[in-house]
Amino acid sequence: MKYYVYILLSQKDGNLYVGQTSDIEKRLRVHNEGRVQSTVCRRPLKLVHCEEFESRGEAMKRERWLKRPDSSGFKASLRGE
Repeated sequence: MKYYVYILLSQKDGNLYVGQTSDIEKRLRVHNEGRVQSTVCRRPLKLVHCEEFESRGEAMKRERWLKRPDSSGFKASLRGE
Protein backbone atom coordinates (compact mmCIF):
# COMPACT_ATOMS: atom_id res chain seq x y z
CA MET A 1 0.00 0.00 0.00
CA LYS A 2 1.20 3.51 -0.79
CA TYR A 3 1.06 6.36 1.69
CA TYR A 4 1.11 10.06 0.94
CA VAL A 5 2.19 13.18 2.75
CA TYR A 6 0.33 16.20 1.49
CA ILE A 7 0.22 19.93 1.99
CA LEU A 8 -2.97 21.89 1.51
CA LEU A 9 -3.19 25.64 0.99
CA SER A 10 -6.18 27.44 2.45
CA GLN A 11 -7.56 29.72 -0.24
CA LYS A 12 -9.37 31.60 2.52
CA ASP A 13 -6.45 32.58 4.78
CA GLY A 14 -3.29 31.43 2.95
CA ASN A 15 -2.24 29.02 5.71
CA LEU A 16 -0.85 25.56 5.04
CA TYR A 17 -2.01 22.22 6.47
CA VAL A 18 0.24 19.13 6.48
CA GLY A 19 -1.15 15.60 6.72
CA GLN A 20 -0.69 11.99 5.62
CA THR A 21 -3.07 9.42 4.20
CA SER A 22 -3.32 6.27 2.11
CA ASP A 23 -5.99 7.78 -0.19
CA ILE A 24 -5.10 11.31 -1.25
CA GLU A 25 -8.18 11.95 -3.41
CA LYS A 26 -10.60 10.86 -0.69
CA ARG A 27 -8.73 12.85 1.97
CA LEU A 28 -8.81 16.07 -0.08
CA ARG A 29 -12.55 15.60 -0.63
CA VAL A 30 -13.13 15.05 3.12
CA HIS A 31 -11.18 18.23 3.93
CA ASN A 32 -13.16 20.31 1.43
CA GLU A 33 -16.49 18.88 2.63
CA GLY A 34 -15.71 20.31 6.06
CA ARG A 35 -15.40 16.95 7.81
CA VAL A 36 -11.94 17.65 9.27
CA GLN A 37 -12.08 19.76 12.42
CA SER A 38 -8.72 21.45 11.94
CA THR A 39 -9.53 22.73 8.44
CA VAL A 40 -13.30 23.23 8.51
CA CYS A 41 -13.00 27.05 8.83
CA ARG A 42 -10.17 27.29 6.30
CA ARG A 43 -11.98 26.02 3.20
CA PRO A 44 -11.64 25.90 0.27
CA LEU A 45 -8.35 24.02 0.29
CA LYS A 46 -6.05 23.34 -2.63
CA LEU A 47 -3.48 20.53 -2.83
CA VAL A 48 -0.09 22.21 -3.37
CA HIS A 49 2.32 19.36 -2.59
CA CYS A 50 2.21 15.56 -2.37
CA GLU A 51 4.90 12.92 -1.75
CA GLU A 52 4.48 9.14 -2.04
CA PHE A 53 5.99 6.59 0.38
CA GLU A 54 6.16 2.81 0.57
CA SER A 55 5.31 2.64 4.29
CA ARG A 56 3.20 4.58 6.77
CA GLY A 57 6.24 4.94 9.02
CA GLU A 58 8.17 6.76 6.30
CA ALA A 59 5.19 9.03 5.60
CA MET A 60 4.77 9.83 9.29
CA LYS A 61 8.46 10.69 9.62
CA ARG A 62 8.23 13.09 6.68
CA GLU A 63 4.99 14.59 8.03
CA ARG A 64 6.68 15.27 11.38
CA TRP A 65 9.58 17.00 9.62
CA LEU A 66 7.23 19.17 7.53
CA LYS A 67 5.46 20.30 10.70
CA ARG A 68 8.76 21.44 12.28
CA PRO A 69 10.00 25.05 12.10
CA ASP A 70 13.02 23.78 10.08
CA SER A 71 10.73 23.28 7.09
CA SER A 72 9.45 26.86 6.99
CA GLY A 73 11.59 27.75 3.96
CA PHE A 74 10.21 24.83 1.97
CA LYS A 75 6.64 25.67 2.95
CA ALA A 76 7.15 29.36 2.13
CA SER A 77 8.14 28.34 -1.40
CA LEU A 78 4.78 26.58 -1.78
CA ARG A 79 3.00 29.82 -0.95
CA GLY A 80 5.15 31.68 -3.49
CA GLU A 81 7.01 33.71 -0.86
